[in-house]
Amino acid sequence: MHLINETIFEKFPELESERLLFKEYRKEDAASLLYIRSHPKVSKYMDSEILKTVEDSEKRIHNMQQIFKEQNGITWAIRDKETNTLIGDFGVWKLDRQNSRGEIGYVLNPDYWGKGYMKESMISLINFAFNILNLHSLEANINPKNENSKKALLKFNFKQEAYFRENYYFDGKFLDSEIYSLLESDMQLNS
Repeated sequence: MHLINETIFEKFPELESERLLFKEYRKEDAASLLYIRSHPKVSKYMDSEILKTVEDSEKRIHNMQQIFKEQNGITWAIRDKETNTLIGDFGVWKLDRQNSRGEIGYVLNPDYWGKGYMKESMISLINFAFNILNLHSLEANINPKNENSKKALLKFNFKQEAYFRENYYFDGKFLDSEIYSLLESDMQLNS
């Protein structure tokens, strides 16, 4: 049996990489979160309601905190170590305890694209998911038109598991989605 490490939910785990800090969201992050998640380059492939106000962002932050309290997932605010600026977020949620699987998601301020920040974040997220949270597999559910997201996943050895045709209804239309996954054993093969 491959059990999820439930102790991580006792206190919000903070992570660190060479240039980044991964911390819990604070209410004060709402304006920065609004900027990132409502940016046209970011929201283009988000098949969910786009944040429109600081209050929307505050609700999103509250929801992320609730998901952690309910032990169903964790989302980190990604901060630049030098400036403490919020540059995005990433997390793992929809934890399937029976199968030791979680869904990942990530977003990065476009001003920071192409500078290796997503790579640095993904390394931290994957390491945490397999080595600390003790998951067996990760999945990512993406809009098939989101080539940047696909490239990021493939770079980390995620494999396409499924392509669902019009399986998701949003904004008055049915949309396709693509599922990618990474197994813990995939990481051991690459070590």
